[in-house]
Amino acid sequence: MSRPIVAVVGRPNVGKSTLFNALTGERISIVKDYPGVTRDRIYADVTWLNTQFTMIDTGGIEPDSKDKMLTYMREQTQIAIDTADVILFLVDVRQGVLDADHKVADMLRRSGKPVVLVVNKVDHFEKLMPDVYEFYNLGIGDPYPVSSSSKLGFGDMLDEVVKHFPEKSTEEAEDERPRIAIVGKPNVGKSSIINKLLGHNRAIVSDIAGTTRDAIDSPIRRNGKEYILVDTAGLRRKNKIKEDLERFSIIRTVTAVEHADIVVLVIDAVEGVTEQDAKIAGIAHDRGKGMVIAVNKWDLIEKNNKTVNEFTKDIRETLSFMPYAEIIFISAETGQRLNKLFEIIEVVIQNQNLRISTGVLNEIMTEAVALAQPPSDKGKHLKLYYITQVSVKPPTFVIFVNDKQLMHFSYTRYIENKVREAFGFSGTSLKFIIRERKENQ
Repeated sequence: MSRPIVAVVGRPNVGKSTLFNALTGERISIVKDYPGVTRDRIYADVTWLNTQFTMIDTGGIEPDSKDKMLTYMREQTQIAIDTADVILFLVDVRQGVLDADHKVADMLRRSGKPVVLVVNKVDHFEKLMPDVYEFYNLGIGDPYPVSSSSKLGFGDMLDEVVKHFPEKSTEEAEDERPRIAIVGKPNVGKSSIINKLLGHNRAIVSDIAGTTRDAIDSPIRRNGKEYILVDTAGLRRKNKIKEDLERFSIIRTVTAVEHADIVVLVIDAVEGVTEQDAKIAGIAHDRGKGMVIAVNKWDLIEKNNKTVNEFTKDIRETLSFMPYAEIIFISAETGQRLNKLFEIIEVVIQNQNLRISTGVLNEIMTEAVALAQPPSDKGKHLKLYYITQVSVKPPTFVIFVNDKQLMHFSYTRYIENKVREAFGFSGTSLKFIIRERKENQ
């Protein structure tokens, strides 16, 4: 089940990053330390009273002038409106209510989305509460005073945030149609692929200023089965610096991936695989989603008998943290191999839902241990007692050992490779949880 999305909106210097870091701790990178992936503080998971949600920081570079700031605020607020289940609107008690706050408040009020107004930098509640009451003038509702730097007031704020999370309707809960997110950098051909698959052009971006996406998911039937296309193709920005464009793209991608089962990462064949592609792929890997890499504009590439192998090698090197991903070379312009995309997606779906019996898993692990002895440290040897699969999407395994500290990442990867040798699991990541069990248990 997907986690609700909470987007943090506010002027520069109101303390968004401090609040974000205080709530999320150290888990604030786009991905962990996978090779070739740049760390980026944009989203993270937060747990409050057994409820998990994804927090997105819409903050960015401070504009040079007041006019640019207002434009920037409108843009980042629209992103929050488009993507979030709940919007956390952060203001600064020391600066008071400013014109930019009123303009954002107007947009948020019209959006109909739940908004939690948070007044930051309230380091002394008794002394500063009269200043907090001033923010009732924004017409957003009750202001919640917090101090991000001192971690004060978080409980009431988070209680209010969680209260607004959407409940899963019976219809949603019973909708078992696989959800396919088409993601990638701007201008790689996501819109063209979706239009070709659907058989008609879709108005992704409306004429309303600032609107960035058509939120309607698209049902599509292929090979007698129905799927839902989750679209991120609507990002269209003018006169934005590259860093902001990438940031908005990433925010939209996090949301789409969160609500998808399978992710199709579209790469531009002419440009080749890039670090930004790796960053986007890392989001899907981090979330344990099924993964297909679609290399678009393949019709524009001059080919010989080595072209496919060379391009595949480049992808595998840049996206070395996901060697399991399926790769397909397509052209949205000509329709080349688009009919094969759903065949691959169906294979990935089956692998995401594959269950292996405990007996077979333990045979594989016993054989793996015999072939390569587990690591030891200062005379203490790692012992692997037992392995069992506990869930799917992604397939998740628990290994019981005598000492978790001895179970190095490299040996876990070795066991994973042995499981993959036996069952493939192409297109899906595998998750391994290491649990400690005393020898006499």
